[in-house]
Amino acid sequence: MDLRRAVRIGNCSGFYGDRLVAAKEMVEGGPIDFLTGDYLAELTMLILWKARQKDPRAGYARTFLTQMEQVLGTCIDRGIKIVSNAGGLNPSGLAQDIAKLAIRLGITTNVAYITGDDIAAQIPQLLDSGHNLANLDTQVALKEANVDTITANCYLGAWGIVEALKEGADIVVCGRVTDASLVVGPAAYWHGWNHDDFDQLAGAVVAGHIIECGPQATGGNYAFMNEVTDRRYPGFPIAEVAFDGSSVITKHEDTGGLVSVGTVTAQLLYEIAEPEYLNPDVVAHFDTINLSQLDTDRVLVAGGRGSAPTQNLKVALNYFGGYRNTMTMVLTGLDIEQKAAWAEEELFSILGGKDRFDEVDVQLIHFEREDALKNELATAHLRITLKDQEAAKVGRAFSNAVLELALGGYPGFHTTSTPTSESAYGIYWPTLIPASLIEHRVVLGDGSTITISRPSYEDGSEPISRRTFNSPSSASEPTMRLPLGRICGARSGDKGGNANVGIWVRDAQSFGWLYNFLDVDQFRRMLPEAKDLEVRRFELPNLYAINFVIFGLLGEGVASSIRLDPQAKGLGEYIRSRHVDVPIRLIQEEQAHG
Repeated sequence: MDLRRAVRIGNCSGFYGDRLVAAKEMVEGGPIDFLTGDYLAELTMLILWKARQKDPRAGYARTFLTQMEQVLGTCIDRGIKIVSNAGGLNPSGLAQDIAKLAIRLGITTNVAYITGDDIAAQIPQLLDSGHNLANLDTQVALKEANVDTITANCYLGAWGIVEALKEGADIVVCGRVTDASLVVGPAAYWHGWNHDDFDQLAGAVVAGHIIECGPQATGGNYAFMNEVTDRRYPGFPIAEVAFDGSSVITKHEDTGGLVSVGTVTAQLLYEIAEPEYLNPDVVAHFDTINLSQLDTDRVLVAGGRGSAPTQNLKVALNYFGGYRNTMTMVLTGLDIEQKAAWAEEELFSILGGKDRFDEVDVQLIHFEREDALKNELATAHLRITLKDQEAAKVGRAFSNAVLELALGGYPGFHTTSTPTSESAYGIYWPTLIPASLIEHRVVLGDGSTITISRPSYEDGSEPISRRTFNSPSSASEPTMRLPLGRICGARSGDKGGNANVGIWVRDAQSFGWLYNFLDVDQFRRMLPEAKDLEVRRFELPNLYAINFVIFGLLGEGVASSIRLDPQAKGLGEYIRSRHVDVPIRLIQEEQAHG
């Protein structure tokens, strides 16, 4: 490797089930030094757990193995190393299957894997030792909740990846490391960084956060759609990480999408809370980042500061919640409210009442238009979800009862699906554990192990304070009422039971208005669902952005959420659709920009 140049780290996956051919496109599309892929989310751990109940050899992202069959030979020939968290709940199993694949393909390769993140079996002992594992959102102690843990994985950092690479690993299979660690590890190895090179490490965390969700950084899911003129599938992102921790975000030539200050800003705001972005190896201060457009599809990310991490690690714990089922009835034409009331009353009369179930959710979703020109435009949906500890109560007994209304209920009855069976769901429980209790280990291809020791992280540097913004005084001026999204971009997502919405504008003048206008009270008015929920606002003036976190909007996490959009992916676009009074001067400037 050449320490005089930046290391080129490409991403080929943002979730389990992402574009299968992306690994091949990344490897064959141009030069890279590392191929990375992110396959894990809170929900994914439950999916992998269910798979492992059926087959003990499962528990990892099987699509990764398919991708390796497509690119492994080329990677070995070109010296491209591979780092991924596709190991999920069974990194050793995936490592063994990759080794078998290499033998079958006639390829000599060195596969290492990371362990220590899976602490599910240790939970009873930890509770008995006095660790209450309190929920980060509710502060309820795990023992008080009286639940049985099915998965518990702490977020490990990058230094196990670094050691595996130092020992000659061609492929490093991880379980639950942080998403950003997939970039921090290769960058720290390449540049020879130390544990206390906090600014450099923070820069790599930022780069990792930008590329971890694949094409979301290259024009996918981007608010200002008209800026993306190349509508081919976006090329997956590449981070060129320099020795000082700065990076250039780009993509291979002749691929679709766009890399701009806007697309990078959007991804920086995705699924964050306060500007101090905690990672096991460093705290990255997102309000210190500077973005600039260097060239077409090349954005410089520089100036990021870092400070010492805490002595705790975050744990993503899941426990069995019960069983659930949803049926949706279609209501057409006149008297929608009366039809819905009749259907609800009749259905629960058949089922023996609402009180029989642990949880009942009834939503009447209005789509209908008066005097509609098409049948479909005259419909509304009555969506009913039941949850219970007993599978039989919410399974076919429920969905078959819905069909009993077909000939004996409201006029025009039909459903969006045939009767369905129940499904098990889990509940997400975020907590913390002292890092000193975790054995972070690397298992090399020859079976030997390396234990990763954690430094004390005594940071003697000056504290990094949040960047402030001197907002201009609000003055009365002509306004026009229009959707907020005509001048603001937004990106939203989930963090367990919470949701975030990052909202940004293009320049300081527009940010001055946004800063004064969009406070928590105004945000609540724009999102009535948040009326009784805690909402926190965080400013990032360097990005001309404000980030809102809505606590409890998604209930107990995506797996148990009853919202139509359980991961809050469309929440930002909903906020952009809300009408507000915008200064005419800003509208004119936006029109000139567009």
